[in-house]
Amino acid sequence: MQQIIIHVDMDAFYASVEMRDDPSLRGKPLIIGSMPQERGVVATCSYEARRFGVHSAMNIKEAYRLCPNGIFMHPNFEKYRAVSDQLHSIWNTYAGASETIALDEAYLDVTEKAGSWEGACGIARTIKRRTLEELGLTCSVGVAYSKTAAKIASEEKKPDGYFEIPTPEAFVNLILDRDVRVLYTVGAKTAERLNSAGIRTVRDVRDRPEEVIRLLGKQGEWITRMARGEDGRKVTPYRPEEAKSISRELTFQADVDDFVFLKDVLFLLSMSVERRASRVGLYGEGVSLKLTYADMKTITRSKLIPSSRSAARIDREAVSLLEQVPRRPVRLVGVGIYHLTGEYARQLRFEDLLPQAKDRQEAYVPERLRDLHNRYGLDFAGNLDKIFHGETLYRTVEYMRKHRGRTASGGR
Repeated sequence: MQQIIIHVDMDAFYASVEMRDDPSLRGKPLIIGSMPQERGVVATCSYEARRFGVHSAMNIKEAYRLCPNGIFMHPNFEKYRAVSDQLHSIWNTYAGASETIALDEAYLDVTEKAGSWEGACGIARTIKRRTLEELGLTCSVGVAYSKTAAKIASEEKKPDGYFEIPTPEAFVNLILDRDVRVLYTVGAKTAERLNSAGIRTVRDVRDRPEEVIRLLGKQGEWITRMARGEDGRKVTPYRPEEAKSISRELTFQADVDDFVFLKDVLFLLSMSVERRASRVGLYGEGVSLKLTYADMKTITRSKLIPSSRSAARIDREAVSLLEQVPRRPVRLVGVGIYHLTGEYARQLRFEDLLPQAKDRQEAYVPERLRDLHNRYGLDFAGNLDKIFHGETLYRTVEYMRKHRGRTASGGR
């Protein structure tokens, strides 16, 4: 039996959750991301805001220029993750395999559970109904013979859409005269190369396959198959151990040249990375540091370590890497672990065998928390669970940055 795949995509997910929870926001141009006076981008926005030209990933100041009367809100990722868990719980009921793409999006292989095309279409409509009735949110659903076709089907009638693409022939007929970017893997740069050769539509790809392959090699072979409706990719469930890294980063609202403060932020980020790694039972065999300077130049530094997810170890290595980079105003800082493994293979050194070394290791986190309390007057130890939620950590770090600035000004 030919595979049958459903692609489910929520409609303006973050904005829809906020409008569901606060009905006074409904029908208004709601923009989730940064505030207009802050650095940052649009995470998502309501369809009312999109009518003004606002879209995801747009610079927040450009969004404000286009829609000055919009309602701007910071995202509440804790809330969205909780709703996402509820969504995927509903969707996964009907899937033999589920591939989570984002908090609000997934591919579902329903081939066996549906048993037929009609059964799959029934499942898709049930998913739409349950998502609305149980969570008060709308989603767009596509049913198709392949992942690419299912994705395009879900986008065809947004918002609150439903569309079917049962065969490769139906897929090709739908997209034949559309821009080449409709094809999976064709981004802006690939489209530019194709356009320079006069290949602008899917029809052009089908008419000139040899030229596409000459221009793009293996990717060109893939694109020509896609233009014929060929896509045999399977729905692949996400497994945490397949992740390449676990990291956390923050962008400051004003550039930072205080490296004592940067080290304090690295410590909080290291603790956040430890918590994420612990949730999925993984360790890292390397620590990485990322900095973006005020001139937008980004650098990364890394170091291999014995497998660990200890915040103390991550922080010490990240600080060591920080001390080796140029000291210039910093816009963004991040830390992570990579070469992930499920095995903890501690490499003992001679000094590790000494009792005082073990004591220092266990005391590292409490001592650093006391340092932060003394410097900023915040009860980190008593509020760690709250602090590591995305928005709260951002606000905490911004408070710390401003506090350091006031302290420095007062000491001059």
